[in-house]
Amino acid sequence: MPQEYRHILRIMGTDVQGTLKTVYALTKIRGISLSLSNAILKKSGVNPDVRVGFLTETEIDKIEEIIKEPTKYGLPNWLFNRRKDAVTGKDIHLMSADLVLRTKMDIDKAKEIKSWRGYRHAYGLKVRGQRTKTTGRAGKALGIKKKTFGRKSGGS
Repeated sequence: MPQEYRHILRIMGTDVQGTLKTVYALTKIRGISLSLSNAILKKSGVNPDVRVGFLTETEIDKIEEIIKEPTKYGLPNWLFNRRKDAVTGKDIHLMSADLVLRTKMDIDKAKEIKSWRGYRHAYGLKVRGQRTKTTGRAGKALGIKKKTFGRKSGGS
């Protein structure tokens, strides 16, 4: 019996289009790269070329389980986005809202301790050593507004 096609799926709290191949559909979830997506699909035994709309519920549950606990399934820690976490000291992988929140907390911490990175973030400058002399000028005041005068003084 063929599986019924679904146009939109919900995987890890993210809506994914059913027309995408499984390997690319997983990358729509914030925090999952293409290489991590390939590793997850290999561990779950799902064909990466099949359209995600044709996946069964058991396959989706298996994928979500691997995404939630990648260390339990033996995925290499170099795929994780938070290695040697400052709080726990463990290699963890964050997704969606957790990733955004932790990144914001890291930036706030850098600002608080007044590190160089924190200073650059606080003043809206480039953080990673890029050139600033000629680029990154958008959003700043452009030129000088000329002062308008009332009447021209004429000789009478």
